Amino acid sequence: MSDASGFDRYGGPLGVLPDRTGQAEAFDAIGQYYDDAFPHKDGQLAAGRWLSDALPPGSRVLDVGCGTGVPTARQLADAGHTVLGIDLSSGMLDLARKNVPGQNAEFRQLDVAALRAEGPEGVGKFGGIAAFFALLMLPRAEIPYALRLLHGLLRPGGPLALSMVEADLDDAGIPFLGHTIRVSGYRRGELRQVVRDAGFDIVEEDTYSYAPASTDVSPSSQLRSTRGGPNPEHQLFLHCRRG
Repeated sequence: MSDASGFDRYGGPLGVLPDRTGQAEAFDAIGQYYDDAFPHKDGQLAAGRWLSDALPPGSRVLDVGCGTGVPTARQLADAGHTVLGIDLSSGMLDLARKNVPGQNAEFRQLDVAALRAEGPEGVGKFGGIAAFFALLMLPRAEIPYALRLLHGLLRPGGPLALSMVEADLDDAGIPFLGHTIRVSGYRRGELRQVVRDAGFDIVEEDTYSYAPASTDVSPSSQLRSTRGGPNPEHQLFLHCRRG
């Protein structure tokens, strides 16, 4: 996918759109089961509280990969912020609109690569951004660009709450609630560097070990321990500010 200047964003052939084949369709199919498969979201709730508390009252917040709207969009809207949630999956967005009704939240079907502040489809600027497990749905070649794009949408000094699963993966197909999705990940040192290179200062970091209710949903299941079993999933939460 290229911009008006002809710059190729992802290092691929000029003008080629990012390949999202099957990603949205998988989440359309599993949307109603998603929150049951991930019932414990302590890390995401804690990072959402940090983001909300770091913002002035009534701030405008972007929730990237908002999913069903639970817990982040609801958490931010309940705190009095105005939320724009974006997701590729129309099924997830339908659930988000039901889960987070009211004037404080709006949901749009948008690819992170299509986000622009200005223009006919522009989304404007934001006081804060949440991106919980959204960037892991991108190939590694796209993640630095996506972070720079979010940097440009964030007001100077604004907070970004970001999470990824720690895993050495690049666009790997994994089983996910009866479907196949493609995910990427980094070791934590690599993730820190990618985030800093995009212009963010990391002010705090948390790690949570997590076991989903289903064993068929974990990116870390692709990594094997020395005993031959799956490693526990380590969720990395970075509290950042636009530098």
